[in-house]
Amino acid sequence: MAKEVFVGIDISKKQVDVHVLPDNQAFSCSRNQKGLRSLVKFLKEVSPVLIVLEATGGYQNLVAAELGGALLPFCVVNPARIRNFARAIGKLAKTDAIDAYVIARYGEAIKPQPQVLPSQDQIAMKEHLARRRQLVRMCTAEKNHLSTVSTASLKVRIECLLQTIEEEIGAIDNELDGMIKTDPDRFEKDRLLQSVPGVGPNTSRTLLADLPELGTLNRQQIASLVGVAPMNRDSGLMRGKRKITGGRPSVRNILYMATVASLRFNPRIAPFYRRLRESGKPPKVAMVAAMRKLLVMLNAILKSKTPFEEVLA
Repeated sequence: MAKEVFVGIDISKKQVDVHVLPDNQAFSCSRNQKGLRSLVKFLKEVSPVLIVLEATGGYQNLVAAELGGALLPFCVVNPARIRNFARAIGKLAKTDAIDAYVIARYGEAIKPQPQVLPSQDQIAMKEHLARRRQLVRMCTAEKNHLSTVSTASLKVRIECLLQTIEEEIGAIDNELDGMIKTDPDRFEKDRLLQSVPGVGPNTSRTLLADLPELGTLNRQQIASLVGVAPMNRDSGLMRGKRKITGGRPSVRNILYMATVASLRFNPRIAPFYRRLRESGKPPKVAMVAAMRKLLVMLNAILKSKTPFEEVLA
C-alpha cells in the first residue's frame, strides 16, 4: 500500500520552511520565484495527498498561486487552529522549522479539504473590497477628527482629504461594478442577490468575492462557513450558552448590516425577528438568527436561480 504524504509549509517574508511526513524530511527555500519553482518541482516528485499552508498576513498568496498553478492539492489554514493543535500535541516551542512540522501533523491528522485557487478576477475583487474597507475606516476616522478640530486651516485640510477618500471609494465601486458586468455568471448572481430587500450593491459584491461557495452548499454548511451557526457548550449536566465562532469576518460584518436593513424592508426577515423578540429572545440572539435566515435565503436563491419576488409569490 502506497504511503500518504502530507506536507506542512511555514511561510515568512523571505523564506518558506517545509516538513514532509511520514519521512520527516525538512528543508527551507527562498520565498521568490526561483525558490518556489524548486519547491514545486520537489513536491511534484513526492506527490503529496495534501499541502497545508498557514495564513501569514498575505505572504502565503504567492506560494498558494505557485502550488495552484502546478495543480498541487493545498489548503490555507487559520494560524489559530495550528497553534491550538500544537498545544494539543504538546509542541509549545515555536520556531519556523517546528511550525512546519506542526502544520504537516495538522494536515495528517485533520485532513482539511484542498481548496480551489481563486481566479485572477476573484483575487482582484477581493483586493478591491479589502481596499474599500480600509478607505471606509479612514473616512470614518477623518470625520471624527473633523468633529473635534476647531482650527479653520486644519478643517480645510481634513475636508480635502475626506473628498479625496470619498472619490477613491467611488472609483473602486465603479471598478467593482465593471468586474461584475463583464462576467455573465457573476452579473446574474448579482441580480439575484440584489432582488432581496435589504441586500444592496456592497453586500452583493462582498458575497460574490468573499463567499464564492454561496449557492453550492446546504444551509448548515453555509451557516457554519460564515460563522453564524451557534455552537453547543455542553458538558455532563451543564448546558452552556451557544455561541457563534470562527467563520469569515468580512462576510459576517456585511451580513449584519444587510440584516439591519432587512428588519425594515424584508417581509420574511422582519416578522421573523419580531417573533423571536416577542418570545423573549435577547436582541443579539434574535439578530444572529435573522442573519442566519437571511444567509440561508440568499443561498437558496442562488442555488435555485430564482429571484426573491418569485420565491415570495
